[in-house]
Amino acid sequence: MVKERVAQLEYSRIQTAMLDEEKRRRKAAKIIAVLGHFLGTTGQERPLDGLTVADVGCSAGFIADELASAGAARTFGVDIDVPGLRTAAARFGGRVTFVCADGTALPFPDASVDVLVFNHIYEHVVDPDAVMAELHRVLREDGVLYLGLGNRLGVMEPHYRLPFLSYLPPALADRYVRMSGRADHYYERFRTRWGLRRMVRGFHVYDYTLPVLATPERFAGGELFPGVAGRAVRAVLGAAPRPVLRALLPVVPTYLWVATKGERRPAGPVLPQPPEKVRTW
Repeated sequence: MVKERVAQLEYSRIQTAMLDEEKRRRKAAKIIAVLGHFLGTTGQERPLDGLTVADVGCSAGFIADELASAGAARTFGVDIDVPGLRTAAARFGGRVTFVCADGTALPFPDASVDVLVFNHIYEHVVDPDAVMAELHRVLREDGVLYLGLGNRLGVMEPHYRLPFLSYLPPALADRYVRMSGRADHYYERFRTRWGLRRMVRGFHVYDYTLPVLATPERFAGGELFPGVAGRAVRAVLGAAPRPVLRALLPVVPTYLWVATKGERRPAGPVLPQPPEKVRTW
């Protein structure tokens, strides 16, 4: 029998990777670089200067702190992870406002936030479509939403490091993760690229996955494929022609998308592998 999904409270105690400061700050550098390219502020010392920014699913606050350092006029961190929020507020509360709130009921007025970050959160929430609708509600008409999205067809499941775990139906995935001794059930629910395109319907979306893979040095993106093996993978991807990279998209482990409510094109410099428009429903 598949265990009922309920909100993952106190996630920083379940997944200690949320407390890995060095790794979280590396992720933040990639996020800020992608946002800077889209906004046309690449190379500026404060690429988010003057903007109202919110990190939805902030946990211990490292990414929110980096967003504040990038020049945001007001920075919010939102989560239901109370221990994580306490840790975040104790360290960064002087310049980031941390709020305990569910992603389906964000504490912001309509069209009030310039930049939203929703990074590797959707698989953890009970109703990601409802969260996306709420992100759409609070984003300004000319605002920008950064999305880090895990892919169900990525071979190595990122939370438990078990190959093909996310491919399986829930009952088999539960059995697999129990047999591994890593958890008593498999909570996360990933979607394929097709399913993610449906999830972001109502937004205009540009895909930064291939630009970051092809030129990671421009986007602090080395953490997508870490280690010695990762460097080899990045070298191959950097030399691969565009048709080969596109053919790999259905199975890359992570998509990096930038979404807007209205039609808006990336304003940064031309890249060897430019971001491309994602067709949504």
